[in-house]
Parts: sequence; structure tokens; C-alpha cells
Amino acid sequence: MKSKLLSSLLLWIVVAIVLGIVCSFFFPEWLARVFVTFNGLFSNFLGFFVPVLIFALIAPAIAGLGAGAGKWLGVTAGIAYASTIVSGLIAWGTATALYPTLLGDRTLVTNVDDPEAGGLSPFFEVEMPAPFPVMSALLLAFVIGIAMTAVKSDTMFRVLDELQGVIMKVVTSFVIPLLPLYIFGTLLNLGMNDSFGSTLAAFGTVLLLSVVMTIVIILLLYLLAGAIAGRNPFTALGNMMPAYFTALGTSSSAATIPVTYASTLKNKVDENVAGFVIPLCATIHLSGSMMKITLYALAIVYMGNMDISAAQILGFLLLLGIMMVAAPGVPGGAIMAAVGLLQANLGFDESAISLMIAAYIVVDSFGTAANVTGDGAIALIVNRFAAGRIQGYKLEQRELVDASPNASGSTVANPA
Repeated sequence: MKSKLLSSLLLWIVVAIVLGIVCSFFFPEWLARVFVTFNGLFSNFLGFFVPVLIFALIAPAIAGLGAGAGKWLGVTAGIAYASTIVSGLIAWGTATALYPTLLGDRTLVTNVDDPEAGGLSPFFEVEMPAPFPVMSALLLAFVIGIAMTAVKSDTMFRVLDELQGVIMKVVTSFVIPLLPLYIFGTLLNLGMNDSFGSTLAAFGTVLLLSVVMTIVIILLLYLLAGAIAGRNPFTALGNMMPAYFTALGTSSSAATIPVTYASTLKNKVDENVAGFVIPLCATIHLSGSMMKITLYALAIVYMGNMDISAAQILGFLLLLGIMMVAAPGVPGGAIMAAVGLLQANLGFDESAISLMIAAYIVVDSFGTAANVTGDGAIALIVNRFAAGRIQGYKLEQRELVDASPNASGSTVANPA
């Protein structure tokens, strides 16, 4: 139990936030600049790495969709994408309606790494240019992924599948373990330039709002699924509570798949439908994550007085729904997949990205819980039309890989 607690990313994020606040009151400038220097190096590495991450994760994911269950693959993917985008639109509407009241006239200094803005400067910098822009990575991933599906290039798929494993090893063994130190440095710098108090107060409100809205999106999904499938939505939602609370504890959609599957079967969903929909949606359905990322991003836009048009926000949502396919069940995976888009479409700088990561991971488990619970609702909808028409997808026949940082691939037995 002690080792499991110490390996919790959430615990270290909380520790980093608290220490960053506390240390900003007494750290000498030279020591704080050590961490600011690290943050600069890590930010530059992320700028280099994110386009590679996007290509390596999205290309095989798009190609892999071609090996599914015919038209039901398209139907399930369409429902999952629509759910994710609608969640983003609801978050946008909520932010538009509530932020003028909740956030008032609070402002956010996003360029805290600028000495002239009151922040600290690093001792030195190392340029790390990206191999290609973020949008080029996304377009290249789609072109190659779709082409691989058309020509059935098994060799290319294996190469990209191995590349995905290599990139995920970098994420889980290098990027994620260093996130707490990165967040510590950001909050230390924020605290030492006197901009932290209003930022913390404002984001505390947004954090609470995001948790409430993830619950709202779950309720809406089950009301819709219950109407389509002819089931009591509250009974169906009650049967999914084991999956919800498992996801709260693991912060991983992939790690929760066996429990999500077993909970879905309690709603009388066909075993093959559940075995097909649940693993697929664990990768492509992220309505809870979309809700949180959108609320946080728009909070930064609002407090930073950033000139972002409605067309930019809509484009951001539509692309984010696609790019979060690159969040394969790892804690914090969705926000890492969204980093490049936040920079390219909304113009976020390194400090804004760091704040997004900190805010997201603090309540990451609530978004993950909304994602996996929503998977059960999608399974109900697909089951209404596909029961008996999808064969060979019972969970015990599929190799499910737990993408959490401390796990290795394993075949999961039928938990039902």
C-alpha cells in the first residue's frame, strides 16, 4: 500500500504544488533560477517531442481502426467523437455564461518566464527545434494511417506499432515522472513574481466547476442512452459505479477496462458488443477529458485577456476531439496529447501549458471516471442496434494492454 501511494502521480503533483507555493516565500533567487532553468530545458524538450508523440500515437490508431467490426466501427467511433465534441461545446457555453461572474476581473500573467514581467530568468537555454510542426504531424499521421488501412500494409503497421511503444516508454519513464518537478518550478516562479494568489484562487473555482461538469456530462449521456436503449438511465448508471470509482483510483481508462466491461454486462449489453465497444472507447471516447481541458483553456484565455476568436475555439475543439485519440489510457495522457494544439491554435506559452498540466492532473481521475462511465452509455446505444451482429469480441479473446506507467501488456480474463 505504501509503495502504491508513493508511485501515485497525483500525490507527487499535489506535493509539487504545495512545495512550489511554500518555497516561493523563502527560496533565494539563485536557487529558484536553478528550477527555472530546468523548466526552460524541459519546455523546449516538450516542444521538440510533442509532434513526434502525435505522429507516433495517432498514425497506428487510425490504421488500427480499419481492422474492426465493419460498419459498427464507424458507428461507434462516430458516437464517441460526437459525445466528445458535444462535451467541449457544453464546456464552451458554460465558460461563456459563468466565467464573467466566477472569474470577475481576475487576470493571469502567462508569460512568467519573462524577467520584465516579474519572473525569473534561466541561467542558460538550449534550443531544441521540433522535427516538424504540430499540424504537419497531425496531417501526416492521418494521411499515413488512412493509406495504411487502404493498402493493408501489415509491415508498416508493425513498424509504427513498435514506434508507438518506444514513444510511450519515453512518456511514461521520462516525461510523466518529471512533470511534478516541472510544475514545482512553474509555481515557484509564479509565487516569486507575485502573480500566484489570483491564479490559485481563480483556478480553484475552475477546478470545482470542472468536477461538477464531468458529472453533468455523465448524466446527459445516460439520459440519452436510456431513451435510445429503452433502459432506466439511473439504474444503468448505478450499475456503472464500480467502473467510475475504479477509474477515480487508477486515473487510467485502460487499467479500468475489465471493470468497465463487467459493469456494462450488468446493463444486459451483449458480450460481443461490450467486448468491442469498451476497449475501443477506452481510447477514442474522452468526453470528461474534453470538458476539463476546454474549461481550463478558456479560463486561461479569459484571465489572460487573449484575443481568441470563436472560429479558433471551434477549430480547437474539433481538432482536440481527434487528437485525444493519442491519449491511450495513461494518467494525464489527454493533456499531453493536447499540448501541441494548445500552442498552435490558441497560442499558449510554456507557463500556460504548465498551468494546464497542473490543473488537469490534480483532478485527472474525475475526467477519466467520466470517460469510462460514458463508455458504458455508448455501449448501450450501440447494443440497441448491433446486438447479435458483432461476433468474436468477447473480452477474454482480446489482448488488452494496460498502458499505465507501472504496467506491462497482459491478457485479461473475462471478469464477469
